[in-house]
Parts: sequence; structure tokens; C-alpha cells
Amino acid sequence: MNLHEAPHLQVEARLKLRVVSRAKVARNIVAFEFEAADYLPLPAFEAGAHLEIDCDGLARQYSLCSDPADAMRYRVAVQHDEEGRGGSRFMCERVQVGDALDALGPRNHFPMTMAPLPPLLISGGIGITPMLSMAWSLHAAGARFALHDFAATPERQAFVEEIARAPWSANVTRHLGRCDDFATLIGRFEAGRHLYVCGPFAMIDAVLDTARALGWSDDHLHCERFAAPSSTGREAPARAGLPFDVELASTGRRVSVAVGQSVCAALADAGVHVPMSCEQGVCGSCITRVLDGVPDHRDWILSTEEQASGKVFTPCCSRSKTPLLVLDL
Repeated sequence: MNLHEAPHLQVEARLKLRVVSRAKVARNIVAFEFEAADYLPLPAFEAGAHLEIDCDGLARQYSLCSDPADAMRYRVAVQHDEEGRGGSRFMCERVQVGDALDALGPRNHFPMTMAPLPPLLISGGIGITPMLSMAWSLHAAGARFALHDFAATPERQAFVEEIARAPWSANVTRHLGRCDDFATLIGRFEAGRHLYVCGPFAMIDAVLDTARALGWSDDHLHCERFAAPSSTGREAPARAGLPFDVELASTGRRVSVAVGQSVCAALADAGVHVPMSCEQGVCGSCITRVLDGVPDHRDWILSTEEQASGKVFTPCCSRSKTPLLVLDL
């Protein structure tokens, strides 16, 4: 990846969308289809992209699961979490056909690489969503692929009828229950191809660890995480580390970041707004360029290459290894 053209720093459009349909596609998943409020074609997107939707004041990201060739409609699917932080409840309990929504995007943190060997796609639960746009794109390109989707029960399998009718359905294998043997599944495919995985955190880690053990290189492994793990081996992002300062390159102003305080929170207290959503380092909304200093990365979205470069970081959760970070703000 060229870090100066990193997908995490894309400029996206501000969108006014109208809901044209909603449908329950699994026991706890609702799909929403949108058109532009002005009925004009929507901005083009590539497979793996997502929208950031304003959910009654909460910014939430949802993968586009429609055919990228359709310029008039976007579609996302939302997993209803009654104990969530509000985004999924707003979408699933309040949003109806005809409603207007504000959004940003499309933004792509999970781009697909067209390569000679057919890619391997692995999804679990709501993780099927970005794989649908990938399947449509691969089919349009005349490319072969293998998609293995896992769901706990038949009721939790999403888009069952749609996938069965799709012209690429022969490339899809659907599994019920948890996979305890990714080595056998991944071992059937040579390591030279690209692997894409999206689903529960533990599943993603199991797939990536297994692929690495089988000789797959990191530059052929791609994942999208919808949430950070409930507990990790890393230090808690907003509660660990020493105090430090951040400098705003545009003005030279310095803001102190205390122990137990995120950079975004410190900047907000100083009247500086940085777009933010997940506060966990998984969505990419807040990614900011670093002009000087060494970030202490605590995110789950930047690639190993991006983290090692020190040129970008996630101020919602990451900190600094040096007393001062100069930010492109």
C-alpha cells in the first residue's frame, strides 16, 4: 500500500439518502435499501466499502452489501443489538421506508485486490455483508472465488434466498455451527491467493492465525472487524500510558493528554472536533496524519505497514511513545 494514498484517508461525499425498502434477512438482521434524496445516481463504490450513517446523532458504519454496478441504490444490513450503544437500535427499531438519513461515504477500509488466483472469502454472521459486494464484483469480472459463510443456526443465516438465486451461488458454501477446523478448510487452497475474512473477533483471529501457520503471507490476508474484543492482551487504550502533548500543525497550539484520557477527548475539551464513532480503533473515522513523534498504536484497523510507518494513527484510542505528537490538524 502507498501510505500517501491510504484508503483510510479518503475524502468521502456527504449524502442525503431516502429509505426505499427494509427487510428482515435473518433472525436479528435487517437490510435497508437507499436511494439519493434527489434521485440522482449515487457515488460509485468498490467492493468492501461502507457508509457512515448518522443514527440520531451517533455516527455508525455499515458495510455496503449491494452490487457496486447499481448506481441508483445502496444497501446495508444491520444486526439488531438490544444491548448496543444505540446505532443498531435506532436503525432497526425506528427507521422506516420513506425516512431520510444523512451519511458519509462511501469509504473503503477493506478493499479487494484483483489477482490471478481465485480469492478465498470467509464470513461469519453479519460478516457476510461486505462479501456480497465482493461476490458481485468478482462475478462481473468473470473471476472465480470461494465463499465460506458460517452461522450459528439456520435462523441466523442472512440473505439465504438471495444468495441461492444469485448467478454466483455455486461459489458459496454455507456452514451451520462454529468451525473448529479452519486448518482443513484453508489447507485446501494454496497460499498464493488472497484471503478475506469478516465476522466475530475470535473467528477472524482463528482464520488469520491458521492461514499464517499454513504459510500465507500477511500481504495476502485481509480482514474487517466490526468491534474490538471485550478483553485483549493490549493495554486498555484510554486508561494506560503516560501523559503527553499533541500539537496542531495548522496553528502550533499544544493540548495536553492526561493519563486515562484519549486524544480525541482532550482535543474536544480544547474545542477541537475530530470525527469519531467507535472509540475502539476499528471504524477508521478518526484516522489522522502524524507529522512528528511516535504513535503508540492501540487500534485494530491500521495495517502492520501503516502502524510501522508512524504516519497515521487513531486518536480515539491510541497514545504516544514520545512526549509530543504533531498532528495534521
